[in-house]
Parts: sequence; structure tokens; C-alpha cells
Amino acid sequence: MVSNSSAFASSTPVAIRQDDLIQSVADALQYISYYHPVDYIRALAAAYEREQSPAARDAMAQILINSRMCAEGRRPICQDTGIVTVFLDIGMDVRWDGATMSVE
Repeated sequence: MVSNSSAFASSTPVAIRQDDLIQSVADALQYISYYHPVDYIRALAAAYEREQSPAARDAMAQILINSRMCAEGRRPICQDTGIVTVFLDIGMDVRWDGATMSVE
């Protein structure tokens, strides 16, 4: 059996600028604030179709409408989302350029 692990090994460190990392995380957070995952939308739409209670159908319809409006208008789905915590795995072959390790 041949191991492919050497294909991912790097002999020279990869340089990552702190500003690029911060911008990437900010972009990802912006994206998830606008868009529900597709599987969630599909599951909610399917549940809406099966639901028999008019009140529950109305609530699900409103969630689906709000989700579409957020995606089309690029407005956050909910402004009361709490505090974001980012867990980041960084390999051994990373060199930080201009890193203060602060987001301020």
C-alpha cells in the first residue's frame, strides 16, 4: 500500500498574512449571515409541504420567505446571533507575516 501523506507535506513554510486570515474569516461570517444551508432550506420546504397545522405552515412559510429575502438582499438572517468563536487548525509549515495575533 502506498501512502499519499507525502503529497501534502511541504518542505518550505507557507506564508500567511494576518490581514488575509482576518479577512477570510470575516468573509465567511458575512456569507453565513446571509445564507441558510441548502439542506436546511430543502428540509424546511419538505416539512412545510407535509405540515397540516395552518399556524405551523404560516411560521415555516415566513422563515422560508425571510431566508430568501436575506439571500437576495444580502441582509443578515438574524442580528441577535451571539458571539462568534473560531477554532482554527494550523499546520506546522506556516509562517505568519505581519502577525500581532490580535484582531484590533
